[in-house]
Amino acid sequence: MTSSTPATALASRNPSTDLPSNGSAASIHTIDSPIGTLLLERNADRLAGVRFGAKAASVSADPLLLDAADQLRAYFAGKLREFDLPLAPRGTPFQLSVWDAVSAIPYGSTATYAEIAAAVGRPSACRAVGAANGRNPLPVIVPCHRVIGAAGALTGYGGGLERKRFLLDLEAAAG
Repeated sequence: MTSSTPATALASRNPSTDLPSNGSAASIHTIDSPIGTLLLERNADRLAGVRFGAKAASVSADPLLLDAADQLRAYFAGKLREFDLPLAPRGTPFQLSVWDAVSAIPYGSTATYAEIAAAVGRPSACRAVGAANGRNPLPVIVPCHRVIGAAGALTGYGGGLERKRFLLDLEAAAG
């Protein structure tokens, strides 16, 4: 599994403490990375979001956000292959199952949308898997960049195909 967060951790979040990842996060922090500025969001007790292209810097003393920032820096330096963070992605049960399957793609590997659809028990739901993957609130940490088209083509990525290529190349070089 790519994330050391157990597969069930994505689905076993506590909805009563989850806050929407829409600006009402409990705390935020930004970090500079090779793929641009990333905005990290947390809810009451877990990492809830990673956003591309943060416009304004935000510095937090929050231990969880600082740990997430350190782990992301280590990942970008090629020194970390598995994130160990408490996660709280918000989504439908289907989206959570897709993100859980995506988290199981090993570092430096890829899977197709069809493979993820089969892994979640819905082999004909490739487009729905693509849509769920596109709504991943924790890119990089839940490695949606590792999902590719059937013929190996780079297809859709919320952060842009340049970022997707960078992340795949980073993992291939460190692998």
